[in-house]
Amino acid sequence: MNDRARGGGGVGGSLRGGLFQALGAYCIWGFLPLFFYLLRSVSPWEVVAHRIVWSAAILLILLGARRQLPDLRAGFADPRALVMMTATALLIAVNWLIYIWAVTNGHVIAASLGYFLNPLVNVLLGFGLLGERLSRVQWLSVAIAAAGVAVLAAGALGTLWISLSLALSFGGYGVIRKMAKPGPLIGLTMEVLILLLPAAALLAWWYRAGMLQFGAAPIDVNLLLIAGGPITAVPLLLFAAAARKLRYATMGIVQYVGPTIQFLLGLFLFREPLTAAHIVAFPLIWGALLLYSLDALRQARNPD
Repeated sequence: MNDRARGGGGVGGSLRGGLFQALGAYCIWGFLPLFFYLLRSVSPWEVVAHRIVWSAAILLILLGARRQLPDLRAGFADPRALVMMTATALLIAVNWLIYIWAVTNGHVIAASLGYFLNPLVNVLLGFGLLGERLSRVQWLSVAIAAAGVAVLAAGALGTLWISLSLALSFGGYGVIRKMAKPGPLIGLTMEVLILLLPAAALLAWWYRAGMLQFGAAPIDVNLLLIAGGPITAVPLLLFAAAARKLRYATMGIVQYVGPTIQFLLGLFLFREPLTAAHIVAFPLIWGALLLYSLDALRQARNPD
């Protein structure tokens, strides 16, 4: 099925809209290091807690406006869906925490590598957990990427855990979400509501201990913490809308926009050092991604 067929009966405007939505999502994700760098004075734990609290508020308002609150209740009433959404909630919380810590501690390049690795991690998880078959080119891509990771393990071991943790947590999140019944909006709302109680409890505990920075920080920091809600929800909703209009292969190509922006920010704006291991490993991983992407496009055009 081609982009035109997925784009609403051959309407070119729908395809362009989907592409702009996908680019919007990945550009927001790409520039997130700038946002979290401005919050470097705040504990990553508190930043994540605020992302959860303010995202929950926005999503509940959105569901109420769309009259989908009964769908949300149905999701929580389904035991299997609840278990799967709890798993994805924990994975995305871990992903957020590691990512924010990495950005605020000068490891933007390592974080970008995690999202470059993510598509290839998805391939392996699909093979191991979903029984998906891999083509020879995909196996070659995985082998080349593994060589790049081995180089990093030898020369940049100190930050390798960041890249692998981000790739594995987001990859696991994606695989479980693919198997789960709730749609993107309902599923995301379930995830943040599952995390809401522990997030609110942490904020309350920090407040009683005099450790809460929200309110005590300058007004610009407080506003940025509140903005963590839309910064979290908007790109995920844009992504979900784009995924309904574009081919999976097209989305696979566009997703490299985010980590590319992050890599360039880390290199040129934050002036992070590029080690010899990075210089060798990144071309290997980029080459693996190129092979994977070309093979995905070939399969999309010739599904048989």
